[in-house]
Amino acid sequence: MVKSGTIILNTAARFLMPLQLMFSIFLLLRGHDEPGGGFIAGLVAAGAFTLYLFAFGVSATKEVLRMVDPRDLIGVGLLLGMISVVPAWFMGQPFLTAQWWTIPVIDFKASTPLIFDIGVYFAVLGSVTGMVMTLMEVDKDEP
Repeated sequence: MVKSGTIILNTAARFLMPLQLMFSIFLLLRGHDEPGGGFIAGLVAAGAFTLYLFAFGVSATKEVLRMVDPRDLIGVGLLLGMISVVPAWFMGQPFLTAQWWTIPVIDFKASTPLIFDIGVYFAVLGSVTGMVMTLMEVDKDEP
């Protein structure tokens, strides 16, 4: 049985979790043109929640997620991945052809690859976090 609650791990988890989540967003947004993307960013974010889970336990991690079930993240990720193929179809182009839109107020280029990467991010985050939380809950129940 895993015992959570050492002072060093608790302190490290509180300090590192926000940094890991910010780094995962950085990896997500730079991933189309440079190394990174939805998969590795989702793994980094799942690592942040896993560290918090090891430090504070399953119930505290569920409170941090604020009623967002990891299975819901998987569903949202798959939905975003499917939605990312639709704009090319409306433009009469083959599926998964990249489409780009400029948002003039903030000078940001949104794209279908970014939507797909966000979907992969949520799917990976939900699946890894769900697996680790389930394993921790099962481990807690064993004698």
